Amino acid sequence: MSNAASDTEKSPSFEMTWGSSTSSGYCSDEEPNSEFEQYFTAKTSFFPNTRKANVTAKVKQDEQIEWGKQELTTTDFQQKVKEYNAQINSNLFMNMNKDGSYTGFIKVQFKLARPVSVTPPKKGGSDAGARKASGVKRRTSFYLPKDASKHLHISSRTSAREVIEALLKKFTVVDHPGKFALFERSERHDQVYIRKVSDNECPLRLRLCAGPNEKVLSYVLKENETGEVNWHAFSMPELKNFQRMLRREEEEHVKQIVQRYALARTKMQDALAGSTPG
Repeated sequence: MSNAASDTEKSPSFEMTWGSSTSSGYCSDEEPNSEFEQYFTAKTSFFPNTRKANVTAKVKQDEQIEWGKQELTTTDFQQKVKEYNAQINSNLFMNMNKDGSYTGFIKVQFKLARPVSVTPPKKGGSDAGARKASGVKRRTSFYLPKDASKHLHISSRTSAREVIEALLKKFTVVDHPGKFALFERSERHDQVYIRKVSDNECPLRLRLCAGPNEKVLSYVLKENETGEVNWHAFSMPELKNFQRMLRREEEEHVKQIVQRYALARTKMQDALAGSTPG
């Protein structure tokens, strides 16, 4: 991936910047009948560096937080909404509806290790018209900046799956929602606990029962890890670009290893030459 700058003739004529960590990548347009895929990467490696993971973070699927399991009446919810609004220092209030439901805001932080595909801005011209006439789709993929976040105004009846779909829509991400999952993060006893929120759970209800403190509960959008990468979920242009990224990273690693052994060999030869009796 460090060799991406060598392909200047294939680089796109524009550059996407989503913060200081973003750098330009390369464009794959070798398939005239396939989707145009432009890839931008801010990663130094295709594989995530697990050594940088927070050692205090623990994924505990078995430990279920009991917020949403509480059986509450409409009066209970009204009281909790009142208590919640009294604790916040912003205008992100919750409001009760006549039907017993309530609306409010949740904040979701993005923690994505892989790039997402988005629809690029529409441009006029003959090229755009030609692509539309031929049925060729154009998608741009890039890494979202770390710690990016978004506030959503949702209902107490909005499910976690609907929250994911709304987030993808706001960022014009065209990847399948099944690739992502919503997690709740909490800090207790100097430890960080993370739990995957099921698709049918209602995040706003969890938010209300936990209170507005982000350390008690916060939301994170991550890849829906199932143990292995589901490569069948990616399009053909995406897979080809991933192969190119892997090949470039492999070549760079091989180059570094060869140089390391060559340097060691030279030092050993120098040592042997110095110890040879004259």
